[in-house]
Amino acid sequence: MSRLVHVVGAGLSGLAAAVQLQRRGARVVLHEAEPHAGGRCRSYFDSKLNATIDNGNHVLFSGSHAALGYARAIGAADELAGPTLPDYPFFDLKDSARWTVRLSSGRLPKWIFDPAARVPGTQPADYLSLAPLLWAKPGRTVGETMRAQGRVWDALARPFLRTVLNVEPAEGSAVLAGNVLRETLVAGGQACRPLIAKSGLGRAFVEPALRLLQYGGAEIRLAARLRGIGLSGTDSQARVSSLDFGDGPVALAPGDGVVLAVPPDVARALVPGLVAPTEFRAVATAHFAVEPPLGFEPMTGLLYGTADWLFASDGRLSATVSGADRFVGAPPEELAHTIWQDVARVTGLPAGAMPTWQTVVEQRATFAALPGQESLRPATRTRWPNLMLAGDWTATGLPATIEGSIRSGQKAADKLMNRSMER
Repeated sequence: MSRLVHVVGAGLSGLAAAVQLQRRGARVVLHEAEPHAGGRCRSYFDSKLNATIDNGNHVLFSGSHAALGYARAIGAADELAGPTLPDYPFFDLKDSARWTVRLSSGRLPKWIFDPAARVPGTQPADYLSLAPLLWAKPGRTVGETMRAQGRVWDALARPFLRTVLNVEPAEGSAVLAGNVLRETLVAGGQACRPLIAKSGLGRAFVEPALRLLQYGGAEIRLAARLRGIGLSGTDSQARVSSLDFGDGPVALAPGDGVVLAVPPDVARALVPGLVAPTEFRAVATAHFAVEPPLGFEPMTGLLYGTADWLFASDGRLSATVSGADRFVGAPPEELAHTIWQDVARVTGLPAGAMPTWQTVVEQRATFAALPGQESLRPATRTRWPNLMLAGDWTATGLPATIEGSIRSGQKAADKLMNRSMER
């Protein structure tokens, strides 16, 4: 008989764990506290815009192997699209300058030797300032590790790290920054092409996974909030023996397993003695129902403004602000107006004619990628052999990203199944 595994949480880490478990022959029961799956990576219909939107703009890289493998496994690889070349257009809101960073296709960074491909006003030697991040020591910030100033920092490193770390880059974890650089810029342009869910996050990562799980016989229980975990035994005999969803405990047989893929504060309340991140950062997004100018780039980095990145698609412009705690609780119209001023300058659209808009502020979008918080991230394994943790807040070695979330779910599934085979 196949092993039964309860996956608690249907965000990306939980979905990735459930898919991986099913592929490895487990019987899966997927529980989700909300009435919908997807967690912080979801799509929904917005009546104001009369369109389906994402709760935030999320970008993958062509080197995000776990996420791309997951997309292939659920039959949604075609939902991720991007430019054929690793090119990154930028617009400087301070002086209205435009340029494009054009990364080399191979590992050798030939682009830094080409004035037309690198950041204007820089020299090849300037990029050596990033190298110390690759040998960063645990507990140190980016600012303590590298020279966080100069043209390369202002026009490339800072906007890139601000996006992936979602904190003020100089204060962020140097180890996490270095790991991201190692998997992107150091890996070469073939790993750096930006990829976007062309039809929304739901169609790329959530809905196909749910269909696959259902076709494979998984039981999916939405609006099922885990209230408590029953633990029994000691030392090597310790195990999760039951799960309580509010309508009586669900007993676990000796061979059953649990993947807990819930937010860190929920996990701390459920798992005795668990240490996990305690600080979080917001991301704000403004969607505008307007047709982008003809030929406008799908993704543009913004410097010296409120928004960090501008995304263009059919009938819509969307701008994202990383580390957006200052906008939590702000009037939505004020936020939309502030961001629209950036968007109008970049696109040449009239600043005084703001189109129909919608804002989304994800207050706890990511854990704060600071050295002190990085040290609080727990491992996948717990002291209960049949309980594994998953989530972008666990010790993935990456910041809170789609790639890290999916890796964590797959790792939790594999460790649980491998442990079962060892018994």
